[in-house]
Amino acid sequence: MNTQREWIKPFLLGSLTTLAAMRVIPLFANRNKKTVTDDASLSFAVKVGSGTQSVVMDSPDLDQRILRKAETALQNRTSRLIVVIERCTNDHNYSAILRTTEALGIHHVYIISPQSIKSTLKLGTDRLDPKSLEEDDNLPIENAKLFRSTGQKVKNSTPEEIQDRASHHLFAKKALEWLNVREFDTTKECIDVLRKDGFKIWSTDLSQVAVTLTPEGLSEGNLSNEPLIPEKLAIVFGTEAVGCSTEILEASDKRVYLPLRGFADSLNLSVATALVVHHLFILDPSLIGAMSEDERIEIRRKWYAKLASQRLLPKAEKSKRKRLNNQVRTISEYEKRMNNPNHNLTPEQLEKIKLLPQLKKELEDIEKDLQEKSLRAVEELVRNPPQPLGDMRRADEHRTTFAGKNVKKTHGEAWDNMPATTHYTSKENASSSFFRGQLETKD
Repeated sequence: MNTQREWIKPFLLGSLTTLAAMRVIPLFANRNKKTVTDDASLSFAVKVGSGTQSVVMDSPDLDQRILRKAETALQNRTSRLIVVIERCTNDHNYSAILRTTEALGIHHVYIISPQSIKSTLKLGTDRLDPKSLEEDDNLPIENAKLFRSTGQKVKNSTPEEIQDRASHHLFAKKALEWLNVREFDTTKECIDVLRKDGFKIWSTDLSQVAVTLTPEGLSEGNLSNEPLIPEKLAIVFGTEAVGCSTEILEASDKRVYLPLRGFADSLNLSVATALVVHHLFILDPSLIGAMSEDERIEIRRKWYAKLASQRLLPKAEKSKRKRLNNQVRTISEYEKRMNNPNHNLTPEQLEKIKLLPQLKKELEDIEKDLQEKSLRAVEELVRNPPQPLGDMRRADEHRTTFAGKNVKKTHGEAWDNMPATTHYTSKENASSSFFRGQLETKD
């Protein structure tokens, strides 16, 4: 062999390797970029019966993404199982129960109203009314204080604990947007409605009369081979201190107990609710998505219109709407104080009260017009919804933590490069453009 040409073969191999690397490396580099690419949508096929069905996974570039998420939740909602909360007196438990039931797919929650709910979060000089969160997502918590359900102040509570409690209230508010919550003044009133609608009533109970929430326990004494879980079931959870009332226990078709294995013979009310409801779905998976199509269409119309209304308003109109809401709320407080003979309202505040009817009318007109446009934008989609997602897990690009900047900074490197704390860029106003486009086709 000519030694002068021995360099040719390794040279050619090296060149080919370099060219291949130039093609392959960018592919891997693009996969690791913290930006959204055009092929971000994920889908795969699963075997269903004798055929296959395409399953769509969430991604930032997925068309009709927000409606697909809503449809996924709706397809898994159940009306066969109602959660009844009797005399809950702790707002933290109340908010946690609402959030949990919504997440598990319960649509109907019945509340037998307590005489009073002890707020465990105090803002400024007043205890927080949970209903106030229906009007304001940005309540100030700088001077907030935490209380126990007994009324005792929590000493040395940290800002993180206060923020966590405030977040529970906000999560409950958001859960309420997707739940049907019905309130009853008395236990008897609730029992009568459940019986009229054909529901069996099970009460959670710690007594030895209760049967364990297992196939063996539920089958005990069942001589008619009825299914473990009734076709229509209401499961009742009582107050934190003493459980369900004697009235609901005596009216129940069954008293049930979630078997525990430790020394503790009871659980926090919200924890017990989560475990029992989840266990019922395991005992009878047919509960999942058990809802008539007529009810589903009714809910879809409400949900889709709500999602559209949150995205149809231009930025300037959103600012105007927020400003009017703040003005109406503030001046309404002035009006309440004016009825007190010892009020200390200034002449300027008294003049603003005169503007209240006009401001309310402006706000009402905006809301009415927005509701009408929202319903028109989703009219066709209500009966022809997009394909739901395979499940509700978010793509990494949308997995964001609810922690603030200071909390993120405190955790530093421990949270570095985690999906929930990494900033991604994605298409802006994609949902807004879609809904506005739907509206334009109607005009």
